[in-house]
Amino acid sequence: MNAPLILSPESLAKIDKAVAKYPPDRKDSAVMAALTIAQDEKGWLSTETMDFVARYLGMPPVAVYEVATFYTMYNMKPVGKYKLTICTNLPCALQGATHAAEHLKKALGIGFNETTADGCFTLKEGECMGACGDAPVLLQNNKKMLCAMSPEKIDQLISSLKSEGAR
Repeated sequence: MNAPLILSPESLAKIDKAVAKYPPDRKDSAVMAALTIAQDEKGWLSTETMDFVARYLGMPPVAVYEVATFYTMYNMKPVGKYKLTICTNLPCALQGATHAAEHLKKALGIGFNETTADGCFTLKEGECMGACGDAPVLLQNNKKMLCAMSPEKIDQLISSLKSEGAR
C-alpha cells in the first residue's frame, strides 16, 4: 500500500527538479530544497511532512529531522502569516540590532519564538545573514531581506504588513 500524498503534484515537481541537480545515488542532497518546498506549501514542517520528505528522498527520517532542526529557516511549529527573523549576532548588534530587536518585541507585544494572538506575526532571532554592513537586518518569511531597520522603518513595516494581512 502506498503512503498518501502529503505534498501537491506541483511541489513534488519542484522537488524532482532539485533532485535532478545531483547524481542519482545522491538524491538526499536535495533535502534542504525539499524541506523548503514542503514548508512553502504547508507553512511549517510537521513530523508527517518530514517523514514524507524522507520517504520521497529515500532517507532515514532522523536525517531529515537533523537538517530541519539545525537550520532556523525551518518552522517546526505553525508560525504567523509574517515570520520576522532579526539577526542579533555581534556585528549586527554593534550596529543597533539589539535595540531593533527590543523595539520589535515591544511593537508586536511578543518575545522571540512567539506568535501574536491574531496569528499575524512570529518573531525569531536569527544567525548571521551575511549582510552585516546593512544591519540591523530582518528576514521576512525567509525570502525577503530588509536592511538598515531603524525603529521608524520597523513601525512602517509592521503597519504595512498589518494592513496587507487585513485584506
